[in-house]
Order: sequence, then C-alpha cells, then structure tokens
Amino acid sequence: MSSDLTFLESLLDAAGPSGFEVRPARVWRKEAEGFASNVHVDVSGNSFATVNPEGSPRVMLAGHIDEIGLQITHIDEEGFLFVAEIGGWDAQVLVGQRVTILTKADVVTGVVGKKAIHLIEPDERTKASKTKSLWVDVGAKSRDEVVELGIRVGDPMVLAQPMVRLAGDRIASRAIDDRIGAYAVLEAIRLLVEDPPAASATAVATVQEEIGYSGGGARTSAYVLEPDVAIVVDVTFSTDVPDIEKRELGEHALGGGPVLSRGSAAQGEVFELLASVAEAEGIPYTIQASPKATRTDADGIYLTRYGVPTGLVSIPNRYMHSPNEIVSLVDVHNTARLLAAFIRRLEPGTDFTPR
Repeated sequence: MSSDLTFLESLLDAAGPSGFEVRPARVWRKEAEGFASNVHVDVSGNSFATVNPEGSPRVMLAGHIDEIGLQITHIDEEGFLFVAEIGGWDAQVLVGQRVTILTKADVVTGVVGKKAIHLIEPDERTKASKTKSLWVDVGAKSRDEVVELGIRVGDPMVLAQPMVRLAGDRIASRAIDDRIGAYAVLEAIRLLVEDPPAASATAVATVQEEIGYSGGGARTSAYVLEPDVAIVVDVTFSTDVPDIEKRELGEHALGGGPVLSRGSAAQGEVFELLASVAEAEGIPYTIQASPKATRTDADGIYLTRYGVPTGLVSIPNRYMHSPNEIVSLVDVHNTARLLAAFIRRLEPGTDFTPR
C-alpha cells in the first residue's frame, strides 16, 4: 500500500452520494490507470481495474464508492431548499451542518437550517429532528436567485466535511462507508501488480450500495464479470466505544484487524480460506456472525447468475453514517494485504463447492 495518503484523501473528499458517484469514480480510475489494466467504467457507473486479465480463476473484489447524502425535492419562493435522504441518516447529525450541492456545472455551498432553540416550544425541544423539518439555505433571496446559481430540483448534496488525520494512524471522514472499501480493493490490485498471481483479479468500485436493496451496481458488475469467487470489502461497527452491545455485534476494535463474516451471503469455504490466509500471514482478524443478511454488496453478488462463492471482509468503523466516521489505517493496510494473499493462494481449478 502506498504510504502517500494523497490518493485516499482525494477519494474520500470527492463528493459522490448514491446515484451521483461520478466524481469519486473518476479519482479512483485515474489512480488505477497508473498500474492496472482494463480500467473502465460501465453504463451504471461501476469502475473496474484488473491485474492478469487472462488468469484463472476469476476473482472479483468489490468496494462501493457511493456515500449517503441528500437530494433537493423542492425550492420554495423564498429560495429555501427542501431535501430528502439518500441512504440511511440520523437526522440529528444534519442540524447546523454545511453542505456541498452538486450542480450540473459546479458546486454551491449551503447550510442546513432549523428553527432556533429559542423559538421551539419547551415540550418540543427534546424531540428528535426529522429531515423533512429541515431546509438548506444558500443565502438566496428567491427561487429565481437559486436558479441563477445553477441549482435544480434533483441536485444532490453531501456534508462539507473533508478528511482529517487524528492521533496515531486514525483518520476521520464523512465517506469512510464505503469509499475505504473501494480504496482497499484497488490497493490489493496494486500489491498484486508487483508479482502477478495465477488468478485474474478485478477490483470494482461499485455504485448505489446505500440504496441498492437488491444489489445495486454490485449485482450488474458481477453479472458481467462472471467471477469464480468474489470478496466484498465494506465497513462494520467498531465496538470499542461506549454503550455498544457486544453480545449482539461481537468485539471489533480499531487496530484489531479486518473482520471476517460468517453466514448468509458469506460462503463457508471462502471464509475458511480467508481465515487460514490471515493466520499464515500474521494478520489479526475477528469474526462477525451474519445470520440473516450481511447488508452489503455481498447480498447481491452471491445470488448472481448460478451463484458466486462470496466472502465479506469488513473494516472496523466508528460513528457510521455520520460526518466523522473513523478507521485505523493499519486495518485498511491489513485488509489489502489479506485480499492479495488470498488471491495468491488460488490456482486454476480452485473449487469452493462445499463437500
């Protein structure tokens, strides 16, 4: 993995909510073009980068590049913008935030508005805010002035929160989920380019995971690639913070290594190989149960065509779906190492069929 965080920072800072991923996808592909082959984008917006395209078996590495955001539903006569959620929000974190609105030609800055605390009735002050009760203010005096800024109904926006470096190896960003996964799968390809494996491996920066309840871009890209095995990289809840129920989620800490899922879409044979590779490479890991669904791209990939043996590797993440998600860069590095080592273990004819 490159020690220079310029690419990672550019990727995390590029605004691209679900359905509008063009900006971060361009950053991802530009980086991939420096070392990978067959770098391209499909009609859905999924981006691909391959190492050893003629190899066997075919491996798909998927990390979704979209983030949660907001979309303009109405502009009133006074110039205030009303919005709906793109993905799953806790509306409390929206209050008082600045936003970056993505117009056709440029970006426009706005702020999230809410009635001042002084004007809220006492019995209403403790109630949670709802997104439909908030608005965005760009400083315009009228709807016409908003239109002159190039803003239209349907324009998306994200919170104006760039990546920051914290103590030690930790970073915070609004877009960790799951641009860090898109980053990790491409870093695995970078590692493999240095010493190509027998397998063919394609990293895919998938789109619309946050709203793609039937698979989003992961399903269509898996259909095209017809992989023999797929590994999805996403984030999971870091449980090393107060008031987290470990009996439900397990113990997963920042710096504790990647998290390997078992159950539902996480196929057993793939899990076992991931675990054995991690142990052989000295990579720490924890295990997470997925008794019903993984709620990731894995749920769409493993049912594609005649079925794809799929694994899920997650990076512990604090404060998910907030403006300041936090991960450990050591965990990200170890995730890329694990993916590369897993792929190096594969040989033509590798079969994940349970016996």
